[in-house]
Amino acid sequence: MRIDKFLWCIRAFKTRSQSSAHCREGKVFIGEKAVKPSQELKGHERIKVRKGAVYFEWEIIEFPRSRMAGAKVPEFARDVTPESERQKLLDIQAAQRDLIRPVGRPTKRDRRDWEKHFK
Repeated sequence: MRIDKFLWCIRAFKTRSQSSAHCREGKVFIGEKAVKPSQELKGHERIKVRKGAVYFEWEIIEFPRSRMAGAKVPEFARDVTPESERQKLLDIQAAQRDLIRPVGRPTKRDRRDWEKHFK
């Protein structure tokens, strides 16, 4: 099975074209080697995918016939992403949540928060 199709099947990417693009950009690795979208998988290999600053890793268990429900993914690929990478993802998400809202007309929610704070 091609690596771009496998990553799409296990829901690492929303579309197969996104999966292929990541491979072409050199963001998908088997071992330490970047691979092309047409790379054939042999089985029981570890795939590393860089999304932003975070590296996700999967170990192939079996090849699916086609894209599947999210609940069935663990039957075909085991997530072996290191805890340090998971923590990095959580830190990035927390930083994005704490970004300052754009300046402009306050929303209804802003007004209610302001009234709650100053009354």
